[in-house]
Amino acid sequence: MKLRRIHTLHHPAVGRKDLPPLLFVHGGYATAACWGEYFLPWFSRRGFDCHALDLSGHGRSEGRERLHGFSVDDYADDLTQVVRELGQPAVLVGHSMGCVVVERHLERESAPAAVLMAPVPPGGILGATMTIALTKPAFFDQQARATHGDCAVESLRTIREVYYSAETSTDDLLRFAPLFQDESRRALLDLSLLAMRIGRRRPSLPVLVVGGEADAVFPPAVVGFTAARWRAEVAVIPCAGHTLMLDAHWQAAAERIAAWIERQG
Repeated sequence: MKLRRIHTLHHPAVGRKDLPPLLFVHGGYATAACWGEYFLPWFSRRGFDCHALDLSGHGRSEGRERLHGFSVDDYADDLTQVVRELGQPAVLVGHSMGCVVVERHLERESAPAAVLMAPVPPGGILGATMTIALTKPAFFDQQARATHGDCAVESLRTIREVYYSAETSTDDLLRFAPLFQDESRRALLDLSLLAMRIGRRRPSLPVLVVGGEADAVFPPAVVGFTAARWRAEVAVIPCAGHTLMLDAHWQAAAERIAAWIERQG
């Protein structure tokens, strides 16, 4: 495993000190900063020691100039590196592609528990990609423009329809735009071919799978495939879209996740 310079955000626990640390793993096209808007300060105030990493080529981690060469396995190496550097077992919280990264890490090492938010299903992203391409053919061009700072009204409208609930404001979408960037083409290919990969062992651990009722990328019915794989508890957040940590309904997701982790003892 090649070590890289991986940037992390840290929000220390406030108050109680008896809860496990949390390590958040962002999804595709995102950076660790997507957790910093709401989740990191909220969970910190709840008493959790919170960390979030920028995967290689993302945010402030090394490798931006060679982003498109990084694979999902490289991202799993990043997570394993940060877990070991923390020096204590952390509950892993992944979102979308970040769930695949968490799952790959768990093929090597265990964790006290894991939370998989809007996970990429075991069959990969091809189904979701084709559905979006057929129903919103302009989306991929508009997403590319938005990740490069061109936040036109039409682009924001389409991004909201795919990634967020209707209640998420345009002002918020503009504020969130700098939290996102390009994604590795190699990693996207890995996610497209996910169904062809033979996975390794899966440890037995508590897992919560969280979906958004209004998720247009991986709807609640698809979330069940990941839950079955891990024999996980499922929580569907009413009215919430795909980007659960930034959606207008983010606090309902945070409260559901925190309550579940606290019940694990």
